[in-house]
Amino acid sequence: MPPISLAEPTGRYLSFEEREDIAILRAKGTGVRQIARALGRDAGTISRELRRNAATRGGKQEYRASVAQWKAQQAAKRPKAAKLVTNDRLREYVQERLDGTVRLADGTAVAGPDAAEWKGRKMKPHRADRRWVTAWSPQQISHRVRLDFPDDESMRISHEAIYQALFIQGRGALKRELVACLRTGRALREPRARTRNKPQGHVTADVVLSERPAEAADRAVPGHWEGDLIIGTGRSAIGTLVERSSRSTLLVHLPRLEGWGERPPVKNGPSLGGYDAAAMNAALTASMTRLPEQLRKTLTWDRGKELSGHAQFALETGTKVFFADPHSPWQRPTNENTNGLLRQYFPKGTDLARWSAEELDAVALAINNRPRKVLDWKTPAEVFAEQLRSIRQPGVATTD
Repeated sequence: MPPISLAEPTGRYLSFEEREDIAILRAKGTGVRQIARALGRDAGTISRELRRNAATRGGKQEYRASVAQWKAQQAAKRPKAAKLVTNDRLREYVQERLDGTVRLADGTAVAGPDAAEWKGRKMKPHRADRRWVTAWSPQQISHRVRLDFPDDESMRISHEAIYQALFIQGRGALKRELVACLRTGRALREPRARTRNKPQGHVTADVVLSERPAEAADRAVPGHWEGDLIIGTGRSAIGTLVERSSRSTLLVHLPRLEGWGERPPVKNGPSLGGYDAAAMNAALTASMTRLPEQLRKTLTWDRGKELSGHAQFALETGTKVFFADPHSPWQRPTNENTNGLLRQYFPKGTDLARWSAEELDAVALAINNRPRKVLDWKTPAEVFAEQLRSIRQPGVATTD
């Protein structure tokens, strides 16, 4: 073992004399909190010191001051090689999940839009096309790797280490252009602007959020959905439906109607943009009726006029519609979060009517197969499949 340094550290770090006191008190059987009080340190500091810097060569943990001092010196050496630089297997795992291709259910790749060339500068994703990818967030990757390699301690990394490998010049483990595959597409973290919904007269007292069944609020029972539109240029839109329990996403295709753009709009005339009340009802009904009846109990929407025909929709599907309060997007948190994820594929300022129903299904498949923190790093598709099995076999518990 190389010689240890007895130089007095700053007050933030334990000194060699303090480590000697810890070793003596520990040998006497003194508890962590008693040692902390004796040294005037936080109990967490003592607990970490005993866990990280104990000697383990004898097959069991034994705290010795000299070994602890040497271990602390080794850990404090700088600069350190990034984990993604030294571990090729881990780096390949991270890069594969940061960068990927959107595919249909049969595995066929979807080309998506022609994305702008990466120029190494901060991106502006809200007004230009971006390449469609199955990119996972760094947090999803850092937790999912524990499930995929439960017995391999070398396959561990924090999400912050992944961000630093992407953003900090000189870390160099990951390709810089993978920043474009992150959900925001930005090299800096910025607050997200929120739109405000306007109240509309089609919302009556019996369909306000306070009238929604209590079982929808706690997410314990599947079948309760949240919905909204994401808007593009030229009166284009895509409907989004998210199940509150499993976070499973459905994308509703809303093509423009025949004659759009060929003549000027008529006041109080038919809307040809694809998401007037009649077109919205037809598209939502087609999407919801594909689900089992037990999985379409309620739908919570904002106050947009596109769902002013909610009574007819409820009659045709058996799905009761409720509307959130004005200016209250947090009352549909799952849908708001999902819409933020979908902006990775459908940026603001782009024409959303150009994508076919099959291409929307491919994007929904990508979203539903990304692991989610709130689901203990399972995917929405896995949880939704469990819900379907429980419906088909009532009373039988499902197992992973």
